[in-house]
Amino acid sequence: MHFSFTSLVLALIAFLILYFLLNKYAFGPLFSVMEKRRELVLQQINEASQTREQAVAYVEEQKQALQDARKEAYDIIEQSRQTSTKQTEQLLEQAKSEAARIKEEAVRDIQNEKNKAVEALRSELGSASVKIASKLLEKEVSSDAAQEELVDQYLKEVGGRS
Repeated sequence: MHFSFTSLVLALIAFLILYFLLNKYAFGPLFSVMEKRRELVLQQINEASQTREQAVAYVEEQKQALQDARKEAYDIIEQSRQTSTKQTEQLLEQAKSEAARIKEEAVRDIQNEKNKAVEALRSELGSASVKIASKLLEKEVSSDAAQEELVDQYLKEVGGRS
């Protein structure tokens, strides 16, 4: 194996020319393509990260909206429950007042009918008393026993008419 200095210099010059040509025409575009590819991958990673963050934020927003909707539905149900309770209380109060009013009217009507009956009875009793007195005067009964018999007889007649 023989080593020649000239071949080494020529190989070295050829290598440097090749390196210069490769660097100018091959490595530059190749590194530029690789750099663009690296930037594209980084950009896609960043976009994926942003998309993931947006998705997480959207999910949180949807959770919050769902929670708000549930709270609103619960509030509506509570308000409906309170309204129905108030309406029930109002209806019960109206029914009680109506029942009290009807009861008062019935008591008043009963009292009026009672007063009318008492008045009619008094009138009837008054006329019966007058008739008894007139019969007593007509007969001018002298004994107490005869007067009592006459009163009993007239009361039987009056009792028989009723």
